[in-house]
Amino acid sequence: MSARPAEKPADSLAIAVAQLNPVVGDVAGNAEKARRARAEAARQGADLVVFPELYIAGYPPEDLVLKPAFQAACRAAVEELARETADGGPAMLIGTPWLDNGKLYNAAALLSGGSIAALRFKVDLPNYGVFDEKRIFAAGPMPGPVSFRGVRLGVPVCEDIWGPEPAECIAETGGEILLVMNGSPYRRGVGDERLNVAVPRINETGLPLLYANQVGGQDELVFDGVSFGLNADCSLAFQLPAFEEAVVTTRWWRVGDGWRCEQGPMAAAPEGDKADYGACVLGLRDYVNKNGFKGVVLGLSGGIDSALCAAIAVDALGPERVRCIMLPYKFTSRDSLNDAAACARALGVGYEIVPIAPAVEGLEAALAPLFKDLPRDVTEENLQARARGTLLMAVSNKFNLMVVTTGNKSEMSVGYATLYGDMNGGFNPIKDLYKTEVFSLARLRNAWRPDNAMGPAGLVIPENIITRPPTAELRENQKDEDSLPPYSVLDPILERLVEREEPISAIVAAGFDRDTVVRIERMLNLAEYKRRQAAPGVKVGLRNFGRDRRYPITNRFRDPGQPLPAPDVSLVTGRPARTEAFDF
Repeated sequence: MSARPAEKPADSLAIAVAQLNPVVGDVAGNAEKARRARAEAARQGADLVVFPELYIAGYPPEDLVLKPAFQAACRAAVEELARETADGGPAMLIGTPWLDNGKLYNAAALLSGGSIAALRFKVDLPNYGVFDEKRIFAAGPMPGPVSFRGVRLGVPVCEDIWGPEPAECIAETGGEILLVMNGSPYRRGVGDERLNVAVPRINETGLPLLYANQVGGQDELVFDGVSFGLNADCSLAFQLPAFEEAVVTTRWWRVGDGWRCEQGPMAAAPEGDKADYGACVLGLRDYVNKNGFKGVVLGLSGGIDSALCAAIAVDALGPERVRCIMLPYKFTSRDSLNDAAACARALGVGYEIVPIAPAVEGLEAALAPLFKDLPRDVTEENLQARARGTLLMAVSNKFNLMVVTTGNKSEMSVGYATLYGDMNGGFNPIKDLYKTEVFSLARLRNAWRPDNAMGPAGLVIPENIITRPPTAELRENQKDEDSLPPYSVLDPILERLVEREEPISAIVAAGFDRDTVVRIERMLNLAEYKRRQAAPGVKVGLRNFGRDRRYPITNRFRDPGQPLPAPDVSLVTGRPARTEAFDF
């Protein structure tokens, strides 16, 4: 019998990028969306459609992927999609969990000609920050390329290109193009990081690279998309938009010994505050919609935090799905009442006033026998916040509206918030924004409306809200700076403590007052108890409170504030640190 002739390599490929927004656990829905994307790619003349990492499962699936029934559902969906490729339409390169010989892998499956033509398994499993893939997946072997229409395609998966070895293995075994499937979440500056990772892989291998990224919100994480292609000379061939789905076919041509992508669409990626705002909007929109809420409700206090949250909510969901309630008490100023009403009018949302005096006074009356002869203190102040939280949760229950939590990162860092009060709620779009960043985004939104926003253009946050000194209004003439350093001082200290993990001595050496730094570091540690009970919220920075930063609640270590001792200092036994009470 004569040998079957080798397939003649194609001289061109039309590769579609399916920058899609899957729902974790919705295997059938994700598969159906993949079908629609494939049909659109076929209309565009694509030969192959590339999907994001673990697309069928949704990313990140966390421990859900350990359920045998879920593994089986993902496999069945992929096998059904594979059978559908017998129709002669585009092949699919799709991400899925895959069980093989008792090991669970993060896999890329090439579906072509009615079957699963090839499988490749992720090699480098990230285990830092928000990622803990080593908990659930086995590392695959070094990946050789897969053959498609006679072209040898390298299929590294996300983290596989953050080090040199997988891409080098692909190049050494005859790879011609790198097709990278990604579940890369947004954080400030991540676009530059991705390019700074991709370019060395191209320089090392001489191969062009296509980067297909997921888009959408999944709990605390937001995936921004911004899929791109780079030619072998590192020139940008195309770039897809941020924070929105897209199915775009790119054209690749064999040129000499390599491949080149002709210039495709070049969507500008937002940066800085605009990118942060876009992430907050998408994160809230997907959390509400994917979890089946009719809309949201929030307490509109006349302050900057709730005003920005209201603007984000309207941009995410539209004014008809946002309900704002002012919950005044005797310490609520006329300015706050006027500013809240003006903000609601500017945003076009439903707005109601529900005085809390009957609730607060009823609680105080119930507690009077227990508190007899004791002076008034923060306990009574917190009753106001807890009355508001209870009323908002009642509205949530009655109308199936999720309560938007409105505390910023500065407050959550130092515990300047009330458990079961203003911390109540389902999701917090500004949880990872320091107070100074909240002001910055409020000013930005007044001057700029995102293209995909559902809210109005123009000044939506009254200027008086931005210029008035922040206050919780839990007592007469209260200001935040009565309890905290100015935010211009507090936030840089917190950024060094939280994001950089700098010791007190280094922060003091940078010019900050020692007593202030020591005090803030102590407050940060004590507030861990509160943060564990806080609502999830959008991650935009380097290290958010949640998946990124996992500190023990019971923790007596305190930074002594001195330069670190040499490693050979003798060990001594001293008294245990003083136990410090939590602030509720």
